Amino acid sequence: MRLELITLIVEEYDAAIEFFVGTLGFDLVEDSPSFTNDGRPKRWVVVRPPESSTGILLARADGERQRNAIGDQVAGRVGFFLRVNDFASAYRRMADAGVEFVTEPRMESYGEVAVFLDIAGNRWDLLGPPVG
Repeated sequence: MRLELITLIVEEYDAAIEFFVGTLGFDLVEDSPSFTNDGRPKRWVVVRPPESSTGILLARADGERQRNAIGDQVAGRVGFFLRVNDFASAYRRMADAGVEFVTEPRMESYGEVAVFLDIAGNRWDLLGPPVG
């Protein structure tokens, strides 16, 4: 058993792809035409970090309820965790690319960590290697 995809509601596909692929360095796994359950056109867009098996389905908001959830999918908590091998390098690259960090890096028992916002405003932990 494995977790294959999680959904992230976004305003627009192309801006989200640019953020996750261009800014964060994720791979674009799929970008295919698709249809909603009631037959309207949409896209099936999946991104994932290199060497990861779990992907993120970037889903354009459909309707007011989904638009209201953009950036608040986990009620203001950190809901996503991006582990990197070289924290300092990843932090510097992301900051230089304009990623908004809402905390300064700090050391915890599970590794160095800093909270950043994705394109929709969701909170993520950037995590370095575990200590020890």
